[in-house]
Amino acid sequence: MGRSIAGELLENGHEVLLIDKAPTAISVERVPQAEWLLADACEITSLDEAALERCNVVIAATGDDKVNLVVSLLAKTEYGVPRVVSRVNNPKNEWLFNESWGVDVAVSTPRLMSALVEEAVSVGDLVRLLRFSQGDANLVELTLPPEAALAGTRVGDVTWPEDTALVTIIRGNRVLVPDSDDALEVGDELLFVAAPAREEQLEDLLSVRGEPS
Repeated sequence: MGRSIAGELLENGHEVLLIDKAPTAISVERVPQAEWLLADACEITSLDEAALERCNVVIAATGDDKVNLVVSLLAKTEYGVPRVVSRVNNPKNEWLFNESWGVDVAVSTPRLMSALVEEAVSVGDLVRLLRFSQGDANLVELTLPPEAALAGTRVGDVTWPEDTALVTIIRGNRVLVPDSDDALEVGDELLFVAAPAREEQLEDLLSVRGEPS
């Protein structure tokens, strides 16, 4: 997973350092543009060698939740890394992956997979895709159902719930940055960053039962 993420980031013009303690995992030929370090990322001496303080983002992507938590905590508290993203392998451990452990964004692989299944089969139901620990917010998706009350309403005419932001409209093969003059259409996939306490309001607003603002 680490190599796959690194490859994507390198394609987008970022500098990447991969750290792994297993010699068999060091595969320079597979990601030749990345820097590599054979070390234990849970050790301060290793992170000093990696000069973690120069990183803008640290991604803890191992298959061990304990390791990911330790790396996240060290990255945030010892090196002041601005953004820490951590993989959650066991859904039972999700409650730990928050700002207390230095995690800004927790990516739960099982939850994300189930969310993508829900997103594919659910219309009109709110689906949580990601949780942002810092700021207490979620990335949520809802597909506007047929006969939704807000279908045809301009984005700028909708009174969205407090602590909620519409960030993207996916319409067919197009990804739209929402504009106040854009009209919502049945079948639009709407992505929001929303406080958990506002999710029910948001779902009601966008459902068949909702009332246009």
